[in-house]
Amino acid sequence: MNICVVALGKIGLPLAVQFAAKGHKVIGADVNEKVVELVNAATEPFPGEHDLDVKLKETVGAGLLSATTDTTAAVAASDAVVVVVPLFVDAEGTPDFGWMDAATKAIAAGLKPGTLVSYETTLPVGTTRTRWAPMLAEGSGLTPGEDFHLVFSPERVLTGRVFADLRRYPKLVGGIDEASSAAGVAFYEAVLDFDEREDLPRPNGVWDLGTAEASELAKLAETTYRDVNIGLANQFARFADQNDIDVKKVIEACNSQPYSHIHQPGIAVGGHCIPIYPRMYLWNDPEATVVRSAREANAAMPAYAVDLLAAAYGDLDGAGVLVLGAAYRGGVKETAFSGVFGVVEALKARGAVPFVSDPMYTPEELTALGLVPHEGQAVTAAVLQADHAEYRELAAADLPDVRVLVDGRRSTDPANWAGVRRVVIGG
Repeated sequence: MNICVVALGKIGLPLAVQFAAKGHKVIGADVNEKVVELVNAATEPFPGEHDLDVKLKETVGAGLLSATTDTTAAVAASDAVVVVVPLFVDAEGTPDFGWMDAATKAIAAGLKPGTLVSYETTLPVGTTRTRWAPMLAEGSGLTPGEDFHLVFSPERVLTGRVFADLRRYPKLVGGIDEASSAAGVAFYEAVLDFDEREDLPRPNGVWDLGTAEASELAKLAETTYRDVNIGLANQFARFADQNDIDVKKVIEACNSQPYSHIHQPGIAVGGHCIPIYPRMYLWNDPEATVVRSAREANAAMPAYAVDLLAAAYGDLDGAGVLVLGAAYRGGVKETAFSGVFGVVEALKARGAVPFVSDPMYTPEELTALGLVPHEGQAVTAAVLQADHAEYRELAAADLPDVRVLVDGRRSTDPANWAGVRRVVIGG
């Protein structure tokens, strides 16, 4: 097949490489000229994705993958189009479709009969049928479901391990009609491989969910479940703090029984998915009180961690406090909805002077994020925000003036912090 992947970001580019590695001719379309230049030079535009550098060189070198800024021309030359353009939401969960609308109009201008269009960007339920189908029809003069196929098939991977996740998790597909669903299933069966998994109710592979709406809901539901579960764990942790209970032992005990799957509490829930998609679900279902309460509980955790610090340290006014980790999770150079921002604001609200360090970021990069990099300034307290592997070996000797450490991820070794009051969330 000839395939166009629209948007060569941290999900789109690995997808394009995966499709090309299966022997298909892939054109990646992106509005960023620098990204296009790097891809055509077989150079990965961003670090941290396992095996991407090797696979990118192989597929570009074999003439199977190229990139362009001309989305319309790329679509016109393709049998299938996979869309992974970002969708943003504001604090109230209202989607900003600007980038996706622009990409969809460019796709429509190049759409030809018989093409499959698959949206992988997480969407509010109903968007594929009620927004993209009419927009594609208007821009192309073609009838959705008759002249071209349209499906929603959510990405279900984590950055850093995209290729492994593509094999491990079933690929969900739902079309605007039966023919579109069938075309979507056939496409993904031709571009993906799957690991055998005995734990699934049916064989791993491409799963047809019947409708685009079911597929859209599946992505929102699986991510919202995680946010709600973490919110519950955080509620348990806060209660445990008030009652001198180690919540980690409690959770381990609960999860020894097969009907309990309590997640781990922590200082923040960050990234492009878990903090965002529950808000998107609430945009569809504003009466979902459980979802709203969990989102509020998780959003409050950075400030709660600072409350724990103040309780252990005393008055923070004027105190230099080091926040360890700008990234939203360990090993990933990404600050989307990172807890670092809430922690810094909560520290400032108490009069503290916050500094930030992160092994993945230079001082200049931290400054560009609006953070003050730690470059030797005196600090007497620390808050661990991201669970980078480097922090597991961190010790009191590395921060000799620190009197209190709040470990928001339980990443540090208690034996390394003799003489320092080490506080964890949930006892």
